[in-house]
Amino acid sequence: MNNIKVAIHKFEKNSETVKKAVKSVNAFEYLPLNAKVVIKPNIVVWLDTPYPKWGVITTSTIMEEVVILLKEYGVNDITIAEGSLQMDPMQKNIGQKSFEGLGYHKLKKRYGVKLADAWERPFQKIEIADGLSLKLSTDLLDSDFLVNVPVLKTHAQVKVSLGIKNLKGFLNVGSRKKCHSADHKKDLGYMISRLPNLLPPSATIIDGVYTMERGPSFDGKPRRSDLVIVSSNLLAADMVGASVLGHDPCDIPYLVKAAADQGVSSDLCDIDILGEKIEDVAAFHKYTFSYNKENTLPKSMEKMGIKGLAFHKFDTSLCTYCSALVGKLLTIIAMSYKGEPFDDVEFLTGKRMRPCKDAKKSILVGQCLCALNKNHEVSGEIVKIKGCPPDPGQAARALKGIGIDIDPSFFTNFEMEGAFFMKRFENKPEFDESYYTIT
Repeated sequence: MNNIKVAIHKFEKNSETVKKAVKSVNAFEYLPLNAKVVIKPNIVVWLDTPYPKWGVITTSTIMEEVVILLKEYGVNDITIAEGSLQMDPMQKNIGQKSFEGLGYHKLKKRYGVKLADAWERPFQKIEIADGLSLKLSTDLLDSDFLVNVPVLKTHAQVKVSLGIKNLKGFLNVGSRKKCHSADHKKDLGYMISRLPNLLPPSATIIDGVYTMERGPSFDGKPRRSDLVIVSSNLLAADMVGASVLGHDPCDIPYLVKAAADQGVSSDLCDIDILGEKIEDVAAFHKYTFSYNKENTLPKSMEKMGIKGLAFHKFDTSLCTYCSALVGKLLTIIAMSYKGEPFDDVEFLTGKRMRPCKDAKKSILVGQCLCALNKNHEVSGEIVKIKGCPPDPGQAARALKGIGIDIDPSFFTNFEMEGAFFMKRFENKPEFDESYYTIT
């Protein structure tokens, strides 16, 4: 059997890098005639004010090259489809705002591309395993061919977020939450490993113009890497992408599971690399912040001398709708610390954790954990931050109870957070916002 081909090319603007990489490995070999094609970028989050997109969102530069190439292949039915994170259920038109902000409306005008916000489109229930189903976008299910365009990034829960993980953006809210199961066997890795089995023929084009350490969002550390990884085989592209990020695919459970499903090896022995060599472009990207040995506090906070507080390390059952709050809680605690020890307080997250019997105060973050511990008996005080997403007012009251006074609006003001992180990139010309526009 012939080995699977994956191309690694150095990206150069205005030099048709995507076209060269696609043709070098015949990545569109399964593209049917008169195909209905869906392009799936990675638009994790969208804000109306400036925020760091580098290593978070697929560059518009790559997206335009993909559209132009599909037109050269004679494709006339092209839809860009995405379901960006929607923290506020009442928030409307987030998809269309992101499409406008990234210049996709120019692609619509020039090339007749259609734009589909997943939240405005129907979903269909699909079985992914015996007795287990998820609801997927009908735009994907009704397509003849998928061009998957993720970002080359690491991920705090599953180590790398590439083509397979990008498919989660086709799920409705309930299914996304369901992926973060408390079941250790059918966990996040298991759930996303099943998604490739539901795809039409596809090509994967991993955008590594900017890569991300400690992703997936803008609180991570982006790098300018100028890479594109391309294959007609989704799993192979992801395994090579993981290797370029410095992680062995055999150490990434969902890639191992996906390989087992397809009856192939989870190492690179069946893959031919064309273009750049992995060893010449690979750079280790951390996937999470380091915790202490007990996993009760980030090392950075331990080094600050914080005592009397445990913020237990998250697991894969923590879903996106709680994780945004968790990051802010950690930031607020660190910024507010004045040297005085806390009075034996613990924070718990996800869907699995139980309060310690001897903790004086246990703060439960999120509706799922509150429900899990509804009847759990402990000697200390239980403080619940209910809601999905967690209620900001309750979060502020929980912090006030441990001596930290914060305006609840801080938890919902993502624009302020984005502006804070943007300051990191002042006077750094390698972080070029023009990659996220269409001229």
